Amino acid sequence: MTSPTDDRIASVSQGRQSRHAPILILLPAALVATGMLVPLVYLIWRTLGAGAEVWDLVFRARTLQLLISTAGLALAVTAAGTVLSIPLAWLTVRTDLPFRRAWAVLTILPLVIPTYVGGFTLVAALGPRGILQQLLAIPFGIERLPEIYGFPGAMLALTLFAYPYMLLGLRASIRGLDPALEEAARGLGHSAWSTFWHATLPQLRPALASGALLVALYTLSDFGAVSLLQFDSFTRAIYTQYQGSFDRTMAAVLALILAALTLFVLIGEARTRGRARYHRSTVGTVRPIAIVRLGRWRWPALLFCALVVACALLLPMSVLLYWLARGFTSGESFRLLSMAAVNSVYASVPAAVVAIIAALPVAILSVRYPGRISDVVERATYSGFALPGIVIALALVFFGANYITPLYQTVVLLVAAYVVRFLPQAVGATRSSLLQVSPSLEEAARGLGRGPLHVLAAVTIPLVRSGMLAGAALVFLTAMKELPATLLLSPIGFKTLATTTWAAAAQGLFAEAAAPALLMVALSGVSMAFLHREEGNGRHE
Repeated sequence: MTSPTDDRIASVSQGRQSRHAPILILLPAALVATGMLVPLVYLIWRTLGAGAEVWDLVFRARTLQLLISTAGLALAVTAAGTVLSIPLAWLTVRTDLPFRRAWAVLTILPLVIPTYVGGFTLVAALGPRGILQQLLAIPFGIERLPEIYGFPGAMLALTLFAYPYMLLGLRASIRGLDPALEEAARGLGHSAWSTFWHATLPQLRPALASGALLVALYTLSDFGAVSLLQFDSFTRAIYTQYQGSFDRTMAAVLALILAALTLFVLIGEARTRGRARYHRSTVGTVRPIAIVRLGRWRWPALLFCALVVACALLLPMSVLLYWLARGFTSGESFRLLSMAAVNSVYASVPAAVVAIIAALPVAILSVRYPGRISDVVERATYSGFALPGIVIALALVFFGANYITPLYQTVVLLVAAYVVRFLPQAVGATRSSLLQVSPSLEEAARGLGRGPLHVLAAVTIPLVRSGMLAGAALVFLTAMKELPATLLLSPIGFKTLATTTWAAAAQGLFAEAAAPALLMVALSGVSMAFLHREEGNGRHE
């Protein structure tokens, strides 16, 4: 004889469904996956044009070294991001942390800082002769600080500016938890920590898996931080191959190796994710989650949040403000920033809208109709996120110049690059929310005679709105700061905040680079505040 609690727990271990996906879901999801494979087709085409020298490059000791260093960096950043994100998500959603809503926004804001800006600020502040060394020179006589370049610096920069990818998904998942499982565990005599580890954390596995995947892929594809901090990775080697020797074939070979590493990460994520369901198996209304009283842990928790925000947000912002002040005192002109801001929004908003629309059928196919086809489709959508932006941009330049010439040198092609690059963010956030929605709600609507489109619009989309908004916000933010694709695909004269910042920083005009970088943070902060307000509304629906 089973109890209602047993029924709820049993829903976590349900097997795969055997239903076949309707063409209304399968066809658009397959079309999305096909579009995401365009950069890989370009890489394969380039590689096939090479001869035996391809194998010489693949089996070089240098290539193996790049493989080990890149994989090690991705693993370290993902682990560090997990250590930061789990307590931050829990504290800002489930506890009576002082100024909880403010911390919820502040801990997400480092996401808006581009890695090339963050890397520069870390070097400027913590480098051997940076701002910190200057502050310590007079009172302590310190003439030089330890090197920040290499693996430690790259890991620090990528962790500080990538952990919000995991934090956003975890926050959405924690808000959707059913408190009945925790209450059942406490009723069986488990302590608060035991309840968290055995009842709460397993329910967060989808969000953890998708968030870890995004952080790992972001690390694999990053170029700005690893270049500024002089860490040898595949992206830096690919860029050097393109810019130094102008040999696109050899760069394509290196990019294919990076894609193979990405495939390995995707397979590992699939095994970690499992085949569980995380919704209730019984009917009823899910009650709001209870707020946990921190008690004596309130101040240590507050200190933890403050330290993270100080390192990931206040430090880079302070450096940027320092250079902005120097720019004002030297008479620097910032007249062209308004047009760059308008262009950034003009390209990023359509990318966010298109990405979330494209992500919906993929997420529905993956969650509601699991199987080999859905696995292939979902994995295909992650291919672009792991490739350097320069590779995606060159692939679209090739196809645009040769096959879709009316779109060449237009904003449409730039938006397409953003979608290919950042679609996994929308897929991961939407999928995590959909996993917590019981299919019985949709089945009930169909049983009342509603058609598939009506069920999608009236039932599914409202229930996953929080995840969709989180995914759209992620795409908007990352599109705003994307650099290589914007440099190569922007129409002539189309300058964004990202390209304006990079152009100034590349020439050593740090005061001129500070203003557009700060404006990016400000615009993104407004969007994150809007998202936080929507999250608050969702908790009271």
